[in-house]
Amino acid sequence: MTPVVLIAEELAPAAIEVLAHDFDVRHVDGTDRPALLAALAEADAVIVRSATQIDAEAVAAAPRLKVVARAGVGLDNVEVPAATARGVMVVNAPTSNIVSAAEQAVALLLAVARNTASASAALKAGEWKRSKYTGVEIQGKTVGVVGLGRIGVLFAQRIAAFGTRLIAYDPYIQPARAAQLGVRLVGLDELLRESDFISIHLPKTPETVGLIGAKELALVKPEVRIVNAARGGLVDEQALADAIAEGRVAGAGVDVYAKEPCTASPLFAFDNVVATPHLGASTAEAQDKAGLAVAKSVKLALQGEFVPDAVNVQAGGVVAEDVRPLLPLAEKLGKVFTAVAGGVAASVTVEVRGEIVANEVSVLKLAATKGLFTSVVEEQVTYVNAPHLAADRGVELALAVLADTVEQPTLVTVRGALPDGRTVSVSGTVVAGGARDVVKLTEVDGFDLELGAEGVLLFLRYADRPGVVGAVGSILGESGVNIAAMQVARREAGGEALMTLTVDSAVAVDLLDSAAGSIGAVAASAVDLRDEY
Repeated sequence: MTPVVLIAEELAPAAIEVLAHDFDVRHVDGTDRPALLAALAEADAVIVRSATQIDAEAVAAAPRLKVVARAGVGLDNVEVPAATARGVMVVNAPTSNIVSAAEQAVALLLAVARNTASASAALKAGEWKRSKYTGVEIQGKTVGVVGLGRIGVLFAQRIAAFGTRLIAYDPYIQPARAAQLGVRLVGLDELLRESDFISIHLPKTPETVGLIGAKELALVKPEVRIVNAARGGLVDEQALADAIAEGRVAGAGVDVYAKEPCTASPLFAFDNVVATPHLGASTAEAQDKAGLAVAKSVKLALQGEFVPDAVNVQAGGVVAEDVRPLLPLAEKLGKVFTAVAGGVAASVTVEVRGEIVANEVSVLKLAATKGLFTSVVEEQVTYVNAPHLAADRGVELALAVLADTVEQPTLVTVRGALPDGRTVSVSGTVVAGGARDVVKLTEVDGFDLELGAEGVLLFLRYADRPGVVGAVGSILGESGVNIAAMQVARREAGGEALMTLTVDSAVAVDLLDSAAGSIGAVAASAVDLRDEY
């Protein structure tokens, strides 16, 4: 069945094109609640902007839902905990508007410095008053940047071109990094006292709400001009209005407000305040970038790939190109481990060896965890809920990055302790194989082997003796099960042996038991590795 992608709000044509070839793209008016809930019943993914509410009710109405995508930066209209509880991935476009937001802050700073908006309004009203709207230059002035995140850095780089002196307040950035940007780090009080212009670039958190209020505004120069194009509420609007009215602040550029939509603010009374209706992300480029970014993320998610910028995945972040091919390996090892172990382990360690350890590989633990529980629970297991499933079952997870020399360029092992004290391990590697990489098993519970990790795998442990292979082959053949590959590993002749078979179709439990019984196997298990990716 072709996965259904439901688009609930307007999306760039280029973004729709990314999805159209591989998925059934459907449209609904996300603000029409009954229509939305009905359409979600068949949706594997839903893409929204800001008007559509994806809450617990919406998630519950979508039994097939795998990913919710917000074509924008914020997630105020998506109930992330409800999605996470259902294993639904939530993605947004965190970098889509950073250039637009930085440019908006620059535009506001320039506009307030030169009284552009009020002069334009006066001229259009028939007034020619050049002297009334005399402004100030930016060159040679001190610009204080509050927050040196991605947008703050872009703003600083752009405003530096005007020949300004840059200072910044950000307790979470290293002085060496600030120095690379040509910025001097200072405390907030010092920034307020020294700056001729102040631009705010902070997230809205309990710690930053009201960061600049009456007390802070008492420290500034009377010629200071303040710009807030970040988040409403970071600057106390009434306190700023009072400071402007009293001549303690020369002007302000404001794009965001404590409550939005905002059509009435004490700041709107002043000619020396440039106010815009939250236009930071309102550029054609930002909207296109947001749509394209989430369309690509939805495509990755529905194809079973890891999505680096998913907001509710514990191992988020950029995955190195060398690490990405190991994700299916780690997941398959997790599935094989659970099959061979015959149940859930008490603790599991994912060991990574070889050249790959030069990269960040923590995502491999997440992929292996996803594999561990795929055949154990009824609900879908994803990168989102796999760690929660482990925690709920008291499974301790660990990652061991080892600098051992191994025969393969990279070796991944899933090793776990079972509640009865047994230890089980499975290992594998990825081998370049022409058009696609080949995932191979190299060890199962101490037995060395070399077998492709694909199709349906059967594992039979028994006492080594003649005729065993033929007996198993006959039973499977009589039931119409075709053997694609087979390998026997043993520690010594006549000792314990492990037969691993790759077959083309699923094997019923009673057939597997029959095969195991015919050879007196002490353990038998099967795992289906088909169509994971």
